[in-house]
Amino acid sequence: MKVSLIFGTRPEAIKFAPVIRAMRKSERFEPHVCVTGQHREMLDQVMDCFELTSDVDLALMRSNQTLGGLSSRLMEKLDQYLRDQQPELVLVQGDTATAFVGALAAYYQRIPVGHLEAGLRTFNLYSPWPEEGNRALISRIADLHFAPTQMEAQFLEREGIDSKKIFVTGNTVVDALLWMTERLEKTKVTIPGLPVGLYESDQPLVLITGHRRENFGEGFASMCRAIARLAKRFPGVQFVYPVHLNPRVRKPVFDILGKIGSAKQWSGNIHIIEPLAYDKFVAMMDRSTLILTDSGGIQEEAPSLGKPVLVMRDTTERQQAVLAGTVKLVGTCEQTIVREATRLLAVQEAYDEMAQAHNPYGDGFTTARLMYICESFLRPERVLEDTTPSFAHPTPISQLPVREQTHELDPAA
Repeated sequence: MKVSLIFGTRPEAIKFAPVIRAMRKSERFEPHVCVTGQHREMLDQVMDCFELTSDVDLALMRSNQTLGGLSSRLMEKLDQYLRDQQPELVLVQGDTATAFVGALAAYYQRIPVGHLEAGLRTFNLYSPWPEEGNRALISRIADLHFAPTQMEAQFLEREGIDSKKIFVTGNTVVDALLWMTERLEKTKVTIPGLPVGLYESDQPLVLITGHRRENFGEGFASMCRAIARLAKRFPGVQFVYPVHLNPRVRKPVFDILGKIGSAKQWSGNIHIIEPLAYDKFVAMMDRSTLILTDSGGIQEEAPSLGKPVLVMRDTTERQQAVLAGTVKLVGTCEQTIVREATRLLAVQEAYDEMAQAHNPYGDGFTTARLMYICESFLRPERVLEDTTPSFAHPTPISQLPVREQTHELDPAA
């Protein structure tokens, strides 16, 4: 079964990694990995961490590219790629330009599309932008919808998606995280850019990330001012910020936090470092006390490590995480970020309540479920005749919780 996996960014690579590794070990799948290079350097780091190689690299990254320009090049190259390879199924992940155009190019050639991380919604078309639009559009043309939780499955059903095409699988990011943490247990970790001994110390540590387009400008400036106030309020807490490579992220971070971090009146507890390879970032998440982020993936990963997450966005598509109590939306308001972070750093009961909440996004078997579903879709006669399932699937495909209603949710809530 020839399956094309198309991706171009760091988060996509992380979430595809366990699928690629498992498919390449399988005798039944012929995976073909196509990377677009939408995030060149950060993508390559992940590929190295998971010991992965691509079959085709379109190398489409350009400096100062527009979404329109990127999408145009993606369509031209992916259209030709699919004509050359003729896969039986195309898998895309999430909500990037690569995912959307990859799905559209496959649809134009009548190649079935499977969508990992399907059904995520904020119900605000411009938050996050353009991701909310991308994922909603993919849902209209996908043939298989792999929803992380029951909530996303319900959202898809409400949009009129055939329930027989929706499968609650969990999120492959948990599979990737568990694989990496097991690997890290066998290695000595060093974090480039941190003072000697800080990683090994028992000092409380706040890990910070930020990269969302909707936060460019005043949003990032407000976030940085909040971090500066927290660092001054908690001199015994270390604040570590691996800064995204995007110049529109780096400028406010270095303008505000860079100057503060080197000022004599500060305790030296702000550490601005370069982006980390995935293995080192997982190690930092595991080492951290609290995480401040606008990332989607971290909202899914950190709860598996027992780390509270404050989401510096006005909306989140990981609504199940909010309901589960593993993350909390704080927006980009300086006062709100400071107040909520202070509460978690100063009040043990508040911290424990979030740290001990259950992660709704997976149990490490998402990849097995996904592969079983793909095989059932492409070779239904083989699955029905085989008395021994091809993969370690915890439940038969017919029993996957597609329509089970656990609770009613108001998308506007």
